[in-house]
Amino acid sequence: MQPHIYSLIPKATSLEELIQKAKTFVAAAKAPATLKAYRNDWRDFESWCREHQLTVLPSTPETIALYIADRASTLASGTITRRLTSITKAHQAAGFSDSPATTRHFVVGETLKGIRRTIGTAQHGKAPLLSADIRRIVAARREDLLGLRDAALVLAGFAGGFRRSELAGIHICDLKFSADGVVVTVRKSKTDQEGAGREVGLPFGASQDTCPVRALRGWLEAAGIREGPVFRSVGRYGHVSRRGLHRDSIGKLLKRAAARAGLKAEELGGHSLRAGCVTQAAMNGVREFVIMRQTGHKTVATLRRYIRSGEIFRENAAAGLGI
Repeated sequence: MQPHIYSLIPKATSLEELIQKAKTFVAAAKAPATLKAYRNDWRDFESWCREHQLTVLPSTPETIALYIADRASTLASGTITRRLTSITKAHQAAGFSDSPATTRHFVVGETLKGIRRTIGTAQHGKAPLLSADIRRIVAARREDLLGLRDAALVLAGFAGGFRRSELAGIHICDLKFSADGVVVTVRKSKTDQEGAGREVGLPFGASQDTCPVRALRGWLEAAGIREGPVFRSVGRYGHVSRRGLHRDSIGKLLKRAAARAGLKAEELGGHSLRAGCVTQAAMNGVREFVIMRQTGHKTVATLRRYIRSGEIFRENAAAGLGI
């Protein structure tokens, strides 16, 4: 009987297909926003090296130290740390396993420590939008299809504590309306890149004017949306696009809506809805694990970075000092 001979080497065409598939999976290992940030960081480093006539690839720890020292005058320490990661990734991709941008190198590590001690490590997020702000924005909305869209997006984003990317990614098939409200299935998010998904419940609001469920229904019915993305651009003459909003446009949209309500739009951004949800819930005494279940935060430490100054006076030790 002729023995079976198994080969571990696939055919040439199959091997090429596997190589391409492997490249695709490698590219999918990081979120698009992360990859974009890495590319922008690397371009900035390349430009800086050319300006100072220094070798880009492979670079040296001394060059990296000079670069981050220069950028410390304009960037936050967290951004500088990400720049080091981006430079390391670029070197690894080029086959240089010993990156010059790691803090294992004394000159890089000490320079970064000095930067952190000098400019601090605090993250300065956008101002949160609280319940009173949301009511003002909704009350000042335009009386047309665009206004219905803005109200639905603002109310759903605030009630769900959604990120910009999560809002932009909601499709009709992700919504389940019921007598209790609507359940939104978030397919993928910043902390769930593998797409396990989570369900977020949006209950009916106490007021019809600020009810996220009614606002969503009103927008979808008026726009005639039966499938595809929930939040879309609206043209000058009321034409609703088939494509969903890009996540980067949500911050601009929110600023316009806030400015219409007389709020300081320059202090706001796409994260203001999420930060406002967490801050307002904490101010109202909602327990942290309940907030985390709504927002999808993985750690209490991360959650607390979202709880802005409004919560600082709810339970304050100085209030019990008798002065």
